[in-house]
Order: sequence, then structure tokens, then C-alpha cells
Amino acid sequence: MTTRTTSLFALCIASLMGLLAAIAVLVGPANANKDPVTPQQLKAYEDAFMEQVKKGDLLFHGDAATAKQMNVVLTTTAMACAMCHPFASDTHPQAFPKYQVSMNKFATLQKPNQGEKIDSDSDAMKALEAYIYWSNTGSVLVPGKY
Repeated sequence: MTTRTTSLFALCIASLMGLLAAIAVLVGPANANKDPVTPQQLKAYEDAFMEQVKKGDLLFHGDAATAKQMNVVLTTTAMACAMCHPFASDTHPQAFPKYQVSMNKFATLQKPNQGEKIDSDSDAMKALEAYIYWSNTGSVLVPGKY
């Protein structure tokens, strides 16, 4: 290739790149999978989420009927999660298992209440997570602090 041919080729490539950049600016960002959420869809999500929050609230506060309905045993000592964690405060699941000085051993989430382990994919766990998430809305998270 001659110098002239090389220069023309580079000019064509630069022009093509400029054209593509102009099209991208004019068209805007890609909208793949970004359909706007309708108010009806948002309401349906909020209703479903709040239903889970209500169930989680009942479980967190020791409602035996809800625990039975969801087939979980959160306590055998008549203690509820909320007795140590009012308003779902100080809930740091990333910190478990941790050493409990008062018990002189490592504890997991179910040990203080002598409950049974909840399956992480169960409806009860999802309800508890929804309640804790909702209860901590607006809280500042400080990773690694706990």
C-alpha cells in the first residue's frame, strides 16, 4: 500500500467512527430491557413486598400461629427475635456465627432462642428478610464494622 492509500483508508475509518459516535449521541443510550415500570406494576410489587413484610413482622415478634402456618420453629424458649432486636435493630447476619460471651460458645442465629435452622430459600426466611430490610430502610450501612 502506498502512503496515499493508507491515508485514505485511515480517513475512511475515522469518518466511520465519527458517524457511529454521532448516531450514538443522537439515538441515546441503549434501552434494552428498560421498559418503564407502570404505576400498576409498582403497586403490585409494593403490595407483594408489604405482604411479606407483614408476615416477617409477625415471625420476628414471635407469632406462633404464623410460625406454624409457615412450618418453622423459631423458638422453644418463648423468646422472640424482637426481644433482643427491637424494630429489627442490630441485625447483622454477616456477623454470624459469633462468639457469645454470655453463653461461653459460638452462637448461630437460631441458638439463643433454641429454634430450628430456617432454610435460606424458604418463605419464612424471605418474609424475615423483607421485614428486616423494610425496618432498616434509610439506615446507613457500614460494611465491616460489625
